[in-house]
Amino acid sequence: MKKRWFMLLVVGFLMFFSLNVGVSTSYAATGSKLIIINKQNNQLAYYANGKLQKIFKVGTGRTRTLTPEGKFKVVNKIVNRPYYKGKIPGGDPRNPLGNRWLGLNARGTWGTTYGIHGNNNPSSIGHYVSSGCVRMYDQEVEWLFKQIPVNTPVIITSSGKSFKSIAATYGYKVTGGEKFNPGTTNSTILKRGSKGTAVITLQKKLTSLGYNTKGIDGSFGPNTEKAVRLFQKDRHLTVDGIVGPATKKALGIK
Repeated sequence: MKKRWFMLLVVGFLMFFSLNVGVSTSYAATGSKLIIINKQNNQLAYYANGKLQKIFKVGTGRTRTLTPEGKFKVVNKIVNRPYYKGKIPGGDPRNPLGNRWLGLNARGTWGTTYGIHGNNNPSSIGHYVSSGCVRMYDQEVEWLFKQIPVNTPVIITSSGKSFKSIAATYGYKVTGGEKFNPGTTNSTILKRGSKGTAVITLQKKLTSLGYNTKGIDGSFGPNTEKAVRLFQKDRHLTVDGIVGPATKKALGIK
């Protein structure tokens, strides 16, 4: 009898181990759904059963620190969430949260502060514009909302790695998304933290127009941002310190 119970115990352990080895509990519990958001190219990858399903363009924080980075999970799903700060009801065309909200447990919050949501300004998608949330086109977040259950893991990072490599870093084995796709965001947007020849061109242009960046070093720091804001204010542009298409056009740079 003791031998029989021992064999049953061993078989049960082996079955449990084979079902769960290498797979996180949350990943298994959500039917192997996974979201990865890369702020470097402002793209969101959605995986199901370890396979890449779709890649979406998103909008993220105005500065790098606004949109939290790390591994989180979807803790609530809300249709037509009210915009409490502006006292705008859900479903109102003025509501900047759009028609779907996927709340995240980021920075000690529980789906109340940070989320993946729609937006009433489609032109903002793909840019660095939010106060910390991740923006999507309304019709695309509607589709994603239907696929994603509560507890779905969400990875947010800023990386030059491919989606597949990012997933592997966090212990997920996936197929699809093997190559890093810079998209259009890096080539069209300059903001604090940007570096390179495009920033040098920007600094030279601002300086020539009388907006002192206190150096031409190819690094978009606080002095360059201050110069950009002054330029934007003088040209009656949106004063956000971000050099997007409108500001570039006003500056006469590409």
